[in-house]
Amino acid sequence: MPSYENLIEMIQQGNFVKCENLVKALVQQGSSPDDIIQKGIIRALDIVGQKFSEGDCFIPEMLIAAKASQNCIDTLKPTLAQANVQPKAKVVIGTVRGDLHDIGKNIVSMTLSAAGYQVIDLGVDVPISKFVEMLKVEQAKILALSCLITTTMPSMEATVKAIKDAGLKKQVKVMIGGPPTTDEFAQKIGADFRGKDSYDALNTTKTWAGN
Repeated sequence: MPSYENLIEMIQQGNFVKCENLVKALVQQGSSPDDIIQKGIIRALDIVGQKFSEGDCFIPEMLIAAKASQNCIDTLKPTLAQANVQPKAKVVIGTVRGDLHDIGKNIVSMTLSAAGYQVIDLGVDVPISKFVEMLKVEQAKILALSCLITTTMPSMEATVKAIKDAGLKKQVKVMIGGPPTTDEFAQKIGADFRGKDSYDALNTTKTWAGN
């Protein structure tokens, strides 16, 4: 009999086929999409994130769990549409101007999407004006900025400044992430939070979105 515990285990293993079958079976036995997301998918992501924070798993394991979780969400999409389930919040995410690295950003993007948030992923080397434009167009309340190399950290600072200059900062929460970033740097540039990994980003997004 399918269970949330089975789903949690298969997500951690990255078994896409079994994840898809379990999600379908849980829906057939009457589980709601929200329960599958909360008790299965998000719980699995929490476990993997906690293991990563404690050094018990590494980026490949996080990536495969994020992909498996996204596969679960894709399987759930018809049911979500029928139930008229709305995304919890919109998050605009991207790697800042001058930086072409995307592994960390992709893990965060997939993790947030799998947890039920609507993620607008702008990709890499994103112009400052594009971040501002998409926040306005999408009316997103959360912005996630990523970088991997020290030389692109000024682009993060310039992006946060542009958001302030556009009059959006009071309505938008900004999180930053990437190996060269620190809590002190986040405070210096006016960001609201610096996440050390996707687990951190997910927990903060939950707090900001109120769910």
